[in-house]
Amino acid sequence: LQLVESGGGLVQPGGSLRLSCLASGFTSDYYAIGWFRQAPGKVREGVSCISNSGGTTNYADSVKGRFTISRDSAKNTVYLLLNSLASEDTAVYYCARGYVCDLNDITWDYWGQGTQVTVSS
Repeated sequence: LQLVESGGGLVQPGGSLRLSCLASGFTSDYYAIGWFRQAPGKVREGVSCISNSGGTTNYADSVKGRFTISRDSAKNTVYLLLNSLASEDTAVYYCARGYVCDLNDITWDYWGQGTQVTVSS
């Protein structure tokens, strides 16, 4: 059972990235998938999540209107589109498997290794 993130990189302020979270060993449609991030010296924070049906999505206030989460069942993949990036978005981004789309929930049980996003000119 594994989650693998990809798509991170260096981008200029105002730019965009699309992160991918590929699930293997389980069907991601049966679970909520969340995206979290951790910047140096800061605690990990929830960014966005999507329910198993895809009918519910949640976003942190800091990313609302800029980030969009979606899932592709055929590819067993969840995406996070990051638009209008700013320096404060610089962090390692992780995806995780859960049971409810609640960024404050503690039952996210499997985590990927993370992908670095750096926003800098």
